[in-house]
Amino acid sequence: MYRRKRVLVALDGSSSADALLRFLLEIAGPLDMTLQLLHVLEPVPPAAADSVVVVDDVDARRRAAEEYLAPLAAALRSRGISVMWCIRRGPAAEEILAAAAESDADLIAMATHGRTGLGRLLFGSVTETVLRRAPVPVFMIRQPAEMATPATPPEVHAR
Repeated sequence: MYRRKRVLVALDGSSSADALLRFLLEIAGPLDMTLQLLHVLEPVPPAAADSVVVVDDVDARRRAAEEYLAPLAAALRSRGISVMWCIRRGPAAEEILAAAAESDADLIAMATHGRTGLGRLLFGSVTETVLRRAPVPVFMIRQPAEMATPATPPEVHAR
């Protein structure tokens, strides 16, 4: 029995994620894909500065994520693409893998920032972890640094 291909699309609001969406916009319709947009809220440890403790405002970050994902989903739907979205909280790689398993994804699509050297050592690589542990294929896109621009407003660009 045929079923629509399910693609989990991990988005972080970066210009690389915007490039990923532009690419998926081109292929999702012809390949009869259902896109599940995912944004992960990574835990932010409390920080102290000048005797003031700054605590993570998860509700504000969740609202910002909703304001990012909802218009993207609406724009994709207006182009005839089947799409849903969700927000998860936890370590990014683990949440991406869990969401892929729970949604029965056929593919995970994500942008990579291409960190190397000290940056990769300090921050790790979410993409690398997902790539190594994913039970399904992982499609990665990396926007060359010279093409990177600040993330565009949450819309999908028409041709």
